[in-house]
Amino acid sequence: MDREQSKTIQWFPGHMARTRRKIKEVLPQIDVVAELLDARAPLSSRNPEMDALTAGKPRVLVLTKSDMADEAATRRWVAAFQKQGTPALAVDCKTGRGVNGFVPMLREVMADKLAMWEQKGMGGRPIRALVAGIPNVGKSSFINRMTKGGKAKVEDRPGVTRQNQWFVIGGGVHLLDTPGVLWPKFEDQTAAMYLAFTGAIKDQVLDGEELACALLTVLERDYKDRLIERYKLDDSAFCGDSWELLQTIGRKRGMLVSGGEVNTERAASTVLDEYRGGKLGRISLEQP
Repeated sequence: MDREQSKTIQWFPGHMARTRRKIKEVLPQIDVVAELLDARAPLSSRNPEMDALTAGKPRVLVLTKSDMADEAATRRWVAAFQKQGTPALAVDCKTGRGVNGFVPMLREVMADKLAMWEQKGMGGRPIRALVAGIPNVGKSSFINRMTKGGKAKVEDRPGVTRQNQWFVIGGGVHLLDTPGVLWPKFEDQTAAMYLAFTGAIKDQVLDGEELACALLTVLERDYKDRLIERYKLDDSAFCGDSWELLQTIGRKRGMLVSGGEVNTERAASTVLDEYRGGKLGRISLEQP
């Protein structure tokens, strides 16, 4: 059976204009922007509209889900962003690893303004930080970890946060959560594909089998050993045809329908779920 993978991922985000408007409305109250990126794909998860949206406010980058990304790659990403002059920090919101560095990073970025506030007798004024990022990047999990109160709604699907919400954390910092923002058109289809792999784009608007085939192509190129280990494959399974590879994985897992054909829809769902669940190990889709 031949299958032609589509070359274009179509995405039509619903609340884009409203979210943009909300961010612009609160900007006068904001001192600094904390942009959250997915550590597995830091470039693809950077919203190209964020510079215009945040009107030149100071910026820090927080690489979330670092527990699911290649640790060495994440270290290189943090160093690369800092070399470009943007403070960056990798965090794991499940364990809290790295989050203690967030407030000191904000205070360092805000050092001049904090000194000015002190001179004007405003030393107790809190730093107001906007937490921004694409859907499903982990904003709510990050805020819950920072507040230690678990008050932001967390679900493993994009589009959960609907309204702007303020949260008070330690160190004289207030955080403003915002709904995730995707841009209206993807110029870079590779970026769109990576975001679809991670779940930033809702699965309902995509073809799961095509997406799984595209993911298998990337994994065969960069993490072939993980596929071999997870799905008990040998080298004969890799012939450069991701559709055949998907069927092999389905057969290995006993995902057959009448007539002995592979249930490729189920196999695709399994590959995507196991990648997103970290069962294939720590994988980075992009290298600095």
